[in-house]
This record gives sequence, C-alpha cells and structure tokens, in this order.
Amino acid sequence: MKTPQIVKELEEAVEQLGIRVRREKGNFRGGICVRNEEEFLMLNRVHPPEVHLAILAEAMRSMDVDSVYLKPLVRQALEDAWARHDVVEIQTEDGD
Repeated sequence: MKTPQIVKELEEAVEQLGIRVRREKGNFRGGICVRNEEEFLMLNRVHPPEVHLAILAEAMRSMDVDSVYLKPLVRQALEDAWARHDVVEIQTEDGD
C-alpha cells in the first residue's frame, strides 16, 4: 500500500475518533490544534505524504486507536512511524 493511501486511511480513522482533519496551506508543520474549544488535526497541503504520515502518527499516539478498525498494513505503518519517532527521541536524549 502506498503512503498516500495509508495517510487517507489514517485520516479516516482520526475522523472516526471524533477529530476533524483539515488541510490548509501556510507556514506550519501541522498537528493537533484547538480553536474555540474545538479540537482538530491540521495537515499542511504543501507537505508530502510522508510528513502527513508522521504528523498523523504523532497525533494518534495519544488516541484510542484500538477502538477503530485499521487494515493490517495501515496499523503496521502507524506502529513503524511510532518506532521511528521513539528512536529519534532516544538519540536526542543521549546526544544531550
């Protein structure tokens, strides 16, 4: 499964978890935002699908992803993204 399709599946899962996903252009990375007490997830339209995948994975880390169905390949991509993020954090902590 290609990255854009994985991103689409993850966006749908986030929507099922009650958080609206918005795609906008601008000078921002993206992630969970709160405006007028409404929580939503922002993705920057100009970023490639790989960045969207990383942002979705980061946001979904704190969500109950077990309450929604994810295809096995999508779940694996999410877990892989979480593992890559953990490695980056560990390397950053050791480098300080």
